Amino acid sequence: MFFVEETIGVTEAAQIPKQRGEQLLDSAVRYAEERHWDVFPGTWLEAVDGAELCSCGVPSCVAPGAHPARPDWATQATGSGAGARRMWGKQPKSSILLPTGRTFDTLDVPESAGFLALARMERMELTLGPVTCTPDRRMLFFVLPGAAAKVPDLVRKLGWAPSSIDLITRGEGHYVAAPPTRVGTHGAVQWVRRPTPANRWLPDVEELISPVAYACGREAAAARTRRP
Repeated sequence: MFFVEETIGVTEAAQIPKQRGEQLLDSAVRYAEERHWDVFPGTWLEAVDGAELCSCGVPSCVAPGAHPARPDWATQATGSGAGARRMWGKQPKSSILLPTGRTFDTLDVPESAGFLALARMERMELTLGPVTCTPDRRMLFFVLPGAAAKVPDLVRKLGWAPSSIDLITRGEGHYVAAPPTRVGTHGAVQWVRRPTPANRWLPDVEELISPVAYACGREAAAARTRRP
């Protein structure tokens, strides 16, 4: 099983929690080896004068500790466990970033819309892929590659203007942060639906777009009513 919590043994060593760098390295290797996802190391958080700042050195960094550390990140990404072990061995605190548009795309929606969509998907007994939740209250659904090109037309066919709902697709040329990456002081990216053997085969965006667009439309309507 992938990412199943292990039973703690009786030895003293087993009772010692892993350091964060070990968690990041192990997770990156598992994503590459068990899920066959490309991974690449991003920036990380550094303690400076009592505050945690992004290693990029930009005080106003919009994604502190969770963005590419170099411009050629797309060519740096590897699907090799040995390659991941080598890269995180050099900088164990590096965030784990996953390029989209290769083995998956993502649908990025507000957290409240995401939970509403999840509830509808469960009632509809739809097959889901992994789903993450970010510290800035966004939810990301993993779907087959190619979704980014399809979503605008699919949304229009459902009666929504793509610009009227908060639904972002991430495909080729983009990336997402993977658990347990921390983003600034707000917390870490977490799994809402973990990668497991049962969801190894991702859904096509056509299977999920109706409940996702509906939930985003509800969220947009609620936001309009809250405006003065």
